[in-house]
Amino acid sequence: MIVWDVVIIGGGAAGLMCAIEAGKRRRRVLILEHSNRVGKKILMSGGGRCNFTNLHVTPDNFLSANPHFCKSALARYSPWDFMALVERHGIAYHEKELGQLFCDQSSKLIVKMLVAECQQAGVQIDVGCKITMVQKTAAGFALETSLGPIQTTALVVASGGLSIPKMGATGFGYELAKRFGHRIRATRPALVPLTLNGETLAQYRDLSGIGLLVEASCHNRCFPGGLLFTHRGISGPAILQISSYWQPSDELQVNLLPGIEVSAWLTDRQHNRPDAELRTVLTEKLPKRLAQRLCELAFDNLPLRQYPPQELQAMAKQLQHWRFHPQGTEGYRTAEVTLGGVNTDELSSATMASKKVPGLYFIGEVVDVTGHLGGFNFQWAWASGHAAGQVV
Repeated sequence: MIVWDVVIIGGGAAGLMCAIEAGKRRRRVLILEHSNRVGKKILMSGGGRCNFTNLHVTPDNFLSANPHFCKSALARYSPWDFMALVERHGIAYHEKELGQLFCDQSSKLIVKMLVAECQQAGVQIDVGCKITMVQKTAAGFALETSLGPIQTTALVVASGGLSIPKMGATGFGYELAKRFGHRIRATRPALVPLTLNGETLAQYRDLSGIGLLVEASCHNRCFPGGLLFTHRGISGPAILQISSYWQPSDELQVNLLPGIEVSAWLTDRQHNRPDAELRTVLTEKLPKRLAQRLCELAFDNLPLRQYPPQELQAMAKQLQHWRFHPQGTEGYRTAEVTLGGVNTDELSSATMASKKVPGLYFIGEVVDVTGHLGGFNFQWAWASGHAAGQVV
């Protein structure tokens, strides 16, 4: 039986990066992936074009009980390091917006690149492997798998979180961490659409498919971007971003007219179009059906000349602080990532190594580090995988 130097559980972004780096150091590396192929989440990312990193990565783009934990790994493997790898493989890419980098063609090229790097580094990849038991031994770890018994000196857990179970996501990594004495920060869906219920849903459901640019705010965090009405609630980049900060019972405030001095604009329209109804004027800046609904819900649809100045000011304030009371989220089914995870107090920020069990490492989404929308979670995967791969 081969005694591997490193066994990595999980063939996602973090696991592949860790394998590449460890293989370059002439470690005998085995990746065990329970689904039928590696890199599934990479393949579906960015509408099939993979938003593989972001030019503006900072520690402030990540949520964690310890906001300092991610700094070391992110500093030692930057977006430019991954961009250099992409360029070396001749993969064309572009900046879409806000520093988000996407493949010009297909996300399959990123997976192909990572697999090629693994092959060059001598890494073995086994897919369709079920792990039934993991034990600590004097020499390292013993695993019972559907491929037979496996022994390794070091074990890296890169099994991801609970998001998108149809892609094979499970809680395996959290259960394994607990088995070895690690605490788990409470997990919940993040970067996920929010749901409305009852009267609120009834007010907006027929607007499904309508989108606009907004600023969404909660807990002193504000994100610009698109809002999309759905038949269950609200989605779009701004809502996905704020969902990581929103908690049940929280109120969500949305600026429906960002970048505009709304009070001054309404006053100007009152002066220049005094006979125009409010609904008609709002359609200059908002989708027609939404403007009509806002008038039905909150404003009398009168000619602008009939509104006194204080009423226009109140109207402007309401449009810039429109309130939603979400019932919940759409859950892990559509969440892009999982918030929470293995407690970072029990890991080395430099190497991702367990402080409790020698030879055990945790990287990627399974760790309590969650990025914003826009390539940040992939950069955490590359950086944490690289950190562990340098030493494992």
